[in-house]
Amino acid sequence: MDEPPVFKPAFIERYQKLTDWETFKQISLTYLRRSIRVNTLKIGIPELKKRIERQHWGLTPIPWCKEGFWVEHQEGRRDIGNTIEHQLGYYFVQEAASMIPPLVLDPQPGETILDMCAAPGAKTSQIAQCMKNKGILIANDYKGERLQPLGINLQRMGPTNVIITLMEGRYFIKAGIPFDRVLVDAPCSGTGNIRRSYKTIQIWNPDAIRRLAGQQKTLIETLFSILKEGGTLVYSTFS
Repeated sequence: MDEPPVFKPAFIERYQKLTDWETFKQISLTYLRRSIRVNTLKIGIPELKKRIERQHWGLTPIPWCKEGFWVEHQEGRRDIGNTIEHQLGYYFVQEAASMIPPLVLDPQPGETILDMCAAPGAKTSQIAQCMKNKGILIANDYKGERLQPLGINLQRMGPTNVIITLMEGRYFIKAGIPFDRVLVDAPCSGTGNIRRSYKTIQIWNPDAIRRLAGQQKTLIETLFSILKEGGTLVYSTFS
């Protein structure tokens, strides 16, 4: 991991108003526990646990996601993204907090659902898993280079009800598709996820915050307008 960051004075001033600064700073610089989500489209939880525990890794259940587990490396190899089970799509290396938005969305089999900012596909594959491959799930992103990891991950995880699209969110109004549920994991400053990348602190600036806030507001207004009557919109960020 990088050297601990130097927090900019403007950053400290802002987050002293928004948080218990010392607690926020301490957590931001604390090691993030590695976690995985079992892909029940391909394998059962008991079978995957047996395979993982043979690698001398301990699994601790994540309370809010029955398919989620924190991984403790008791001995041997530590690269949880470089196993046969991972390559076969039996699990996704996914942060525990990242598993929450799809659960709040509560996707159901047979519905029409949009994952607005889908790359790299962790939440998309989790939604498809909840849908049991029944219905239509549109996985969208607005940058072409982000579609490559999205496509690779979805191919590995094996959902069969996903359509990948490339467009800005505002154009979905013209598509005329009413959605049962929409997840927008919006572009953000990432300041709730500093411990994964200290680069967040280096690139942070107030102008970017204002620009991102404008994008987020536009996305929320647009996506709310394409929901079916009684539909659900879940908005989440790393900030």
